[in-house]
Amino acid sequence: MDPTGQKYFTIIDYVIFALLLVASMAIGLYYAFTGGRQSTTQEFMYADRSMKCLPLSLSLMATFQSAVAIIGTPAEVYANGTQYWFIGCCYILGLLIPAHIFIPMFYRLHLTSVYQYLELRFCKAVRICGTVTFIFQMVIYMGVGIYTPALALNAVTGFHLWGAVLATGLVCTLYTALGGLKAVVWTDVFQTVVMFTGQLAVIIVGVHQAGGLSDAWVKVRDGGRISGIDLNPDPTVRHTFWTLGVGGVFLMLSLYGVNQAQVQRYLSSRTEKEAVMSCYMVFPCLQVALMLSCLMGLVMYACYGNNSPLEQQYITSKDQMVLYFVMDMLQNFPGLPGLFVACLFSASLSTISSAFNSLATVTMVDLIKPHYSMTEARATLLSKMLALSYGIICVAMAYVVHLMNSSVLQAALSIFGMVGGPLLGLFCLGIFFPCANSIGAVTGLAAGLVMAFWVGIGGFLSRMPSSVQVLPFNSTNTVLAASENITVPAVIDAASRPAGLNGLYSLSYMWYSALNSSTVVLIGLIISFMTATCLLERLTEKTQLDSQKPSNSSEDAGTEEETETFLPSNAVSPLEHETSV
Repeated sequence: MDPTGQKYFTIIDYVIFALLLVASMAIGLYYAFTGGRQSTTQEFMYADRSMKCLPLSLSLMATFQSAVAIIGTPAEVYANGTQYWFIGCCYILGLLIPAHIFIPMFYRLHLTSVYQYLELRFCKAVRICGTVTFIFQMVIYMGVGIYTPALALNAVTGFHLWGAVLATGLVCTLYTALGGLKAVVWTDVFQTVVMFTGQLAVIIVGVHQAGGLSDAWVKVRDGGRISGIDLNPDPTVRHTFWTLGVGGVFLMLSLYGVNQAQVQRYLSSRTEKEAVMSCYMVFPCLQVALMLSCLMGLVMYACYGNNSPLEQQYITSKDQMVLYFVMDMLQNFPGLPGLFVACLFSASLSTISSAFNSLATVTMVDLIKPHYSMTEARATLLSKMLALSYGIICVAMAYVVHLMNSSVLQAALSIFGMVGGPLLGLFCLGIFFPCANSIGAVTGLAAGLVMAFWVGIGGFLSRMPSSVQVLPFNSTNTVLAASENITVPAVIDAASRPAGLNGLYSLSYMWYSALNSSTVVLIGLIISFMTATCLLERLTEKTQLDSQKPSNSSEDAGTEEETETFLPSNAVSPLEHETSV
């Protein structure tokens, strides 16, 4: 290993890298010019509802577990140990609940956009609010998705950072706009296989460089990177069993339960049974992806120990560690560095393309079609133009990510917790609480977003820049025996714990989704109760006034006219209408 100096691709690396990108583009173009040629919105947005569960499950996994997991998770494990691995516990409830509650309901309603449910349950204003919030969420997140592979290419080969951003956006936008959802799903399948292959190759070579399995295990054990179960209930600790296993459930629900990019895949399956089965099959896929990413972090520590390339100033950010490690370990294996970088680049394409397709769908279905009538051909063309437009917008958001003082992994999960949490709360309010009304839903969503950005931005501003800590607060320093693999939470001095607003700002980013969704439900129920009480009081007062009037035909006619003016034409109150859906 030669840890010093700039790493460069060989010609073979460039060829393999280019071939994989061309293959991804070819899959997209194939579906653009075969079958129905993406000539209808049904084919472009939902693949004619003909997808099988296996490709859907791989696509569901790749959408939000691609470059973020490959770049962020190994760096997290290298720095802080395997505590993050316990996030796999939240996958169980995080996938069972969507499979048995959200998917059957959405599928049986024959929705095109998941936000159509909000209009059926509440009103059109709630639907528009949900759609706009989702667009805002995904545009910001796509900045992370585009910036991650560009950062990798820049760190490894010296390729211009913003040139790589533009290349990523261009390739992804073209095959998404031309091939539709069918192209997106099948490129996800191909890119997932490449991703797993690249990670496995790096792990095998890294273990060999570390001296074998036994030597690698001794190094990571003695280095304190095998973390036990941290049962500390303090919500300000970044990673504990509770923040990952419980807080992560809310994050998973916002991703796999009510996110348009995922629901769109469920609705593209042939039957409801296959949609549910695809959700089940995501569980082993996510566990394999998490295992490979965590093992890469352990192998990195076995090779480098406490001599971090970041501390040696060979790299400038811990998010560059994975690619630096790959080039350092595989420099004597021509082609493998190109394979891994291409796998990272392709995995990011899967995330970005899913967002482009879902953004174009909700904009067309929720914001344009209800107000403008158009032919099927024109609607399909406009959907493709929307995908192109979102490609340009999301490329611009990469610059915002460049300015953030946070890791890629934490930035991505924080964004989904800040904005995805209120959306999850809005759907839970409608599904689980029949007493909630439209006024409560809009007010609750607004309160959830205010809470999200108050805590998120406040925490960001109060967080002082810090380097990678070799020994974290919440990981075990040594593991002497199998019986000592549980860390019992110690009594923390109250004076050392953040208090007041600082305590709120110090909340672990894994709790963002739970906090914000709970805020939406709580405020929504309170406002719904208040408005329902006021409405009932008005109805009671009106009934009492009517009963005091002398009964005659002319006054009866006036009373009926007033009642018809007060209530909708179908003589059903808004609360009864909303609750009945």
